[in-house]
Amino acid sequence: MGADQNIEWRQAAASAMEWWRDAGVDVLVGDEPFDWLTPEPAELVAPLAPLSPALASLAPAARAGEAAPSPNVAMPATIAELLTWRTGSAAPEAGWGVPLIPATGPADADIMILIDCPERDSSDSLLGGAAGRLFDRMLAAIGRSRADVHLASLCAARPAAGRLPRDMESQLADIARHHVALAAPRRLLVMGDAASRAILSANVMQARGRLHALNHKKDSQGEVVASFHPRMLLERPALKAEAWKDLQMLMGGLK
Repeated sequence: MGADQNIEWRQAAASAMEWWRDAGVDVLVGDEPFDWLTPEPAELVAPLAPLSPALASLAPAARAGEAAPSPNVAMPATIAELLTWRTGSAAPEAGWGVPLIPATGPADADIMILIDCPERDSSDSLLGGAAGRLFDRMLAAIGRSRADVHLASLCAARPAAGRLPRDMESQLADIARHHVALAAPRRLLVMGDAASRAILSANVMQARGRLHALNHKKDSQGEVVASFHPRMLLERPALKAEAWKDLQMLMGGLK
């Protein structure tokens, strides 16, 4: 292993230790053994939350927990086509006059992460600035990086108000659900209320604490974990301990 690789590993380890400390982890061992990556029995797979009225009115083929396109949107049939379409002239945000930021990481990754939109101080990545740095620390704490997770957003650009336009929420949710169906990850982490509502029809506080089943169009099933957006964790550091529990659940059962 070269000197540069040693430096990278030390930086990743330091970042993980900093995140664990912020999350309230202050001991490395306890009196009794405990598998931190295994969810509690009460947190095992639970039925998906009921669909919101907007999503329930989609085509009959849309079932609870299964992504389905809106009848008004021509959805690409493959993940490669979708990723190209998502930042092209036909994207819903194309007329905003701002750069459209693509999803990152391998589309076939076992973990997919969905957020609401890019940060205010980021014009070339989905999670930049302080929120992005915290996000990288969170990934390092579970032995992951942006290179091995698929990161996507409901909005490919940041809305002027910083929130999803109300008249576009349903359409962007349809696109996100189709994106998830094509990517078919083993685990989907939805960060923040907007992403949680789009997939689970519930806010983070309502959806946290259990795995939600998610049916893919590829005749396979994944699971969804809801957690706080790094932006919220910066505003309310006390929530980091709860976010650490969510990350443990996300990794439970994954190699």
